[in-house]
Amino acid sequence: MNPPALLLVDGHLDLAWGAGLGRDLTLELDTLRERDPVATETATVTLPELRAAGTRVCFGTLFADPAAGDARRQALAQLEQYRRWEDAGWIRRLRTGAEVAAHLAAPGAPLGVVLLMEGADPIRDPDDLPFWVAAGVRVIGPAWGRTRYAGGTNAPGPLTEAGRALVTAMRELGVTLDASHLDDASFWEALELGPRVIATHANSRALVPGNRQLSDEMARAVAAAGGVIGLVFLGSFIRSGWNVAQPRVGLAELAAHAQHYAALVGWAHVGLGTDLDGGFGREKAPAGIERYRDVPRFLTQVPKEHRAGVAGLNWARWLTRYL
Repeated sequence: MNPPALLLVDGHLDLAWGAGLGRDLTLELDTLRERDPVATETATVTLPELRAAGTRVCFGTLFADPAAGDARRQALAQLEQYRRWEDAGWIRRLRTGAEVAAHLAAPGAPLGVVLLMEGADPIRDPDDLPFWVAAGVRVIGPAWGRTRYAGGTNAPGPLTEAGRALVTAMRELGVTLDASHLDDASFWEALELGPRVIATHANSRALVPGNRQLSDEMARAVAAAGGVIGLVFLGSFIRSGWNVAQPRVGLAELAAHAQHYAALVGWAHVGLGTDLDGGFGREKAPAGIERYRDVPRFLTQVPKEHRAGVAGLNWARWLTRYL
């Protein structure tokens, strides 16, 4: 059984990207599954499903698929999708800590969405950053794989000259750096420039090797800056070498990442960053996570006194203090 309802805040959901695949996320999940245009994976997320789970706020991405070209066009289309959902009353975009606090205090409010740009290629140059800030973007991860700004997942390298200028502009405009996907060289160079930093969706490299995950030193640096680290629900990010031909990973294995981070930096810096439906479906999620409303099952693996924090209060604290 699921534990009693807790306030959920998810550090990473690719909602508009999923809509761009042809999924109508305003449907109930079972209805979407019956007519899902994506045949290669089983959907776990819709807006009603998030409400049923108790999700009050999420970081919703603007993600430009490098294989699809024209990153700016993709991000603008996703921005328009969030605007349409907001106009229809499905979501409320949140831009400041005060707005987050008021939203969390309002029972029955729609899903609150903080806009996160995953991979900075939609930004033409640092002078273009104010446009995106005015549009509501509050967090930017400069990398996914390699971008013109930074080395990233499976693409080692430092910040480029444009990347250094972008991170500097982010600091000056109060935009938070998402360290997820940054290669080590880019990560450490970016932190020297002094922006606020979080990791919306990154598991521990101590358990799953590779530059997609955070090293212990990186996790400590995020926490030292006041940041929170979101746990990813993707099997291959939970168990090294896992693939979809194997039995699904267990929730206890995901909890091992949480426990490792907590031993390093304390439970106050651990949250959710599920990335569910972010290019994978039920088949690659942990066993027991058949749909998004099952996410609270993971919290039974967390010490009771820290469940509310990991569920959402740690992210809520960060958002109200720093957004």
